[in-house]
Amino acid sequence: MNLTELTIVHEETGEQLYHNGFATNLALTKENVPSTVAAGRARWKIENENNNVLKNYGYHLEHNFGHGDEYLSMILVLLNVLAFLFHTVLDLVDEIYQRLRTHLRARKTFFTDLQALTRYIHFAGWDQLLNVMYVQLELDQPAASRRRKS
Repeated sequence: MNLTELTIVHEETGEQLYHNGFATNLALTKENVPSTVAAGRARWKIENENNNVLKNYGYHLEHNFGHGDEYLSMILVLLNVLAFLFHTVLDLVDEIYQRLRTHLRARKTFFTDLQALTRYIHFAGWDQLLNVMYVQLELDQPAASRRRKS
C-alpha cells in the first residue's frame, strides 16, 4: 500500500485550508501523484455528498444506529442506503415521482408529506399514494402512459 498526502495552504496567511491523505495499491511516481490525488479527492467528494444527503435530508442516517447487540445498526444503515438507491432510481425513471419531487423541492418536505398521508390513509400501493399526491397538488391528472420513461 502506498500513501500520499495533500495540504493546501492560503498563500498570504499561511492558514491550512485542506489536508487529507490517500491510500492506493498503485505504485506512486512524480508523474501519477497529481492524478491519484485528484481521483482521491473526487471519490471523497462523492462519498461526502452522499453521506450529507443520507444524514441531513430526510434519511436520518446517524439517528439511533448505535443500538443493537450485533447486526441491528448494520441492517438499519443498509435499509437507509437501499431507500436512497430506490429514490435515486425513481428520480431517473418515474415521471410522477420526478414531478412531485420538483414541486415539493426539499426531500424533507416530500418525506413529511408521505409520513402524514400514510399515517391516516391506507393506500393499496405506491402508485396510488403518488397519484393522490399528484392530483391533490394539482399537477395534472396522472396518465398511465406517462408513468415511466421509455
